[in-house]
Amino acid sequence: MRRLLIATTNLGKQLEFRRLLADLPAEVVTPQEIGVELEIEEPFDTYEENARAKAVAYAEATSLLTLADDSGIEVAALGWGPGVRSARWGQGRNAERILEALGETKDRRARMVCALVIAHVEDGQLRMHAVRGDVEGTIARTPRGAGGFGYDPVFLLPSGVTTAELRDAEKDRVSHRGRAMIAARGALLDLLVARP
Repeated sequence: MRRLLIATTNLGKQLEFRRLLADLPAEVVTPQEIGVELEIEEPFDTYEENARAKAVAYAEATSLLTLADDSGIEVAALGWGPGVRSARWGQGRNAERILEALGETKDRRARMVCALVIAHVEDGQLRMHAVRGDVEGTIARTPRGAGGFGYDPVFLLPSGVTTAELRDAEKDRVSHRGRAMIAARGALLDLLVARP
């Protein structure tokens, strides 16, 4: 079975990716599990460029089929930010920081975005495939739910629940990361079955 490296050290993302990849014919591994430590800069202005930087660095360092993502939240009242700066902007207090920034603002439209990049070395050449998943919603007035991580407790779906209130299977079906994985599935399957 071919190894597939999830190019992130974020434990929340690792957990989600393990669920999303569970039915694929792959041995899913993380950087910690294979003893790889890389410091990857994410200086770019697009999710895809940042995801590409991570995918390339890990694929070249390990020669493994690699999946990397960059994701974030975009809020209308914050000029559709923080966007690609979401992780650093929240400083570990993501949900609280968004609520503080919005206060009593009426326009609470938001979306979650995920860019996924698959990278692999084939015949000495680095090859990549990129996809994107988006989900529209709003920012809740207060955090709700015990699931998920990051901005999940305040990201309110049109159905009226936050992504932190969803069961794992439901979240994986409707989330930005879940939608991106659906878009990436065909390319991943082709790569996983093409070679041992």
